[in-house]
Amino acid sequence: MNKEREATAGSAASGWLSELVHVGMYKRSQGKIARQATFGAMVVSIGLAAYRLMAYMSMGTMLSYWPLTYLPEGTQQSLINGAKFWLPEYTLPMVLFAVGLWVSYRVVNIPQFADFLIAVEAEMNKVSWPSKDELIRSSIVVIFVIITMSGLLYGYDALWAFLFSDSVLGILHTTK
Repeated sequence: MNKEREATAGSAASGWLSELVHVGMYKRSQGKIARQATFGAMVVSIGLAAYRLMAYMSMGTMLSYWPLTYLPEGTQQSLINGAKFWLPEYTLPMVLFAVGLWVSYRVVNIPQFADFLIAVEAEMNKVSWPSKDELIRSSIVVIFVIITMSGLLYGYDALWAFLFSDSVLGILHTTK
């Protein structure tokens, strides 16, 4: 029983890794919008993380710990205007961003996840979306109710604060 479980776990791990290096798309014509939206959200998240890493590294806090900041003596490579160093604060975030793009592309094409996104898009197509006029009318009603309720709550709060103040019941002691 354990050997079967280990074999299944091993094949699942190798299947996941082989899925990351696979180039094709799973069910290419289905679930395009859901996949594109998911891929876009993942790219934005990875891009923001890479940008923050670049900003953090360019502050100089990590450069003293970075092992490859300076090239060895005697190398004839000059990468930026004759300088004998490369800038890890730009290259590492860009490499991580590129790897993140590829992983994001592959994740939305993993069969189980792609089937989920296809099902999500199929369900979203069944939703009856409101028209523009109905959306505007509903938004006006919601805004009006929120303003009215906040006014009522402010009024109740002011009433109870007045009733509990020192001048009426003397329960709430306010400092001036």
